[in-house]
Amino acid sequence: MRENSARFHDIFLHDIPMMDVRAPVEFTKGAFPGVINLPLMNDIERQKVGTRYKQDGQEAAIELGHKLVGGELKQARIETWAAFARQHPDGFLYCFRGGLRSQITQQWLETEAGIQYPRIIGGYKAMRTYLLGVTEQAVTECDFVLIGGLTGTGKTEVLQQLDNGLDLEGHANHRGSSFGKHATPQPGQIDFENLLSVDILKKRARNVHQFVIEDEGRIVGSRAVPLALYRTMQAAPLVWLEDRLEGRVERILKDYVIDLCAEFIAVEGIETGFEAYAERLQQSLSSIVRRLGGERHQRLSVIMDSALLEQQRSGDVDQHRAWISAMLSEYYDPMYAYQRDSKNARIEFAGDQTAVVEYLKYRAARSPR
Repeated sequence: MRENSARFHDIFLHDIPMMDVRAPVEFTKGAFPGVINLPLMNDIERQKVGTRYKQDGQEAAIELGHKLVGGELKQARIETWAAFARQHPDGFLYCFRGGLRSQITQQWLETEAGIQYPRIIGGYKAMRTYLLGVTEQAVTECDFVLIGGLTGTGKTEVLQQLDNGLDLEGHANHRGSSFGKHATPQPGQIDFENLLSVDILKKRARNVHQFVIEDEGRIVGSRAVPLALYRTMQAAPLVWLEDRLEGRVERILKDYVIDLCAEFIAVEGIETGFEAYAERLQQSLSSIVRRLGGERHQRLSVIMDSALLEQQRSGDVDQHRAWISAMLSEYYDPMYAYQRDSKNARIEFAGDQTAVVEYLKYRAARSPR
């Protein structure tokens, strides 16, 4: 049998398959990328066993657990675990602390299915603590530089061209603005933090020691950037990305109209998907009505509604350019111009996408290791 392991670095670095035997409610609160939840007990069973443990102690709780998970139900769960183990012979299983639940799962797998399968020492809690330390250590030991720029200049595109980019919006599944929601939901806060930590771990394993991050607020959608990282971002040098209004309008049109519509249709089907997409755009505009002002909101809403009707009728998205251009020039640009003025002393380079990418690659190559 392969040994139980606490080699968290190797496990996350190589995407080792893991089976989480915690209850679904625990898994939903926080999990690791790619992990499969195959619980020993469901939420109700776990609650009953927990109550018995508090009232009568561990022995009575174990006895109840065996009664609740027995017979055909027990066999069905063992078969599910065995299928995972056979499919992933290099994997591991874990529970919350690497204790009783994972040990019982191991025992049943061996006695009932003839499979010896290792567990993670310390379980979910130890791995979660380790990943939090990965981010905190990077903040202490690594350099960070931010990409700023007006809305629609393509900051995410720059990150995707860099080996040392950390895409906070990608991990948060949100584009960061009032219009930034995707068709699919954001990950939970803990899942977002775990995704970010694993990304940092893998990049540091490739000798990345300087990270590039988009200049974000503390909250991306409804997910909070880890506080230590956010504080470091507030003092980090800034590279400013520039583009003409026409190019920014086209980029916003692609991201927030064409691609977003396709996302909703892929998730919900053609008819329902378009309706959900249109509603999302209208809700996004309504969410900033107080900042836009009533008259401007009404004007942009009329333009957007007309553009959506034409898009639904013919597939033509040309009319969307009108409200996008107005939003950029009348709302986002003045706001970002103010922000740039407040951060001007930290800006060390400005240019178009090609120049910025070249500068950031040059900067990374010159950074001391």
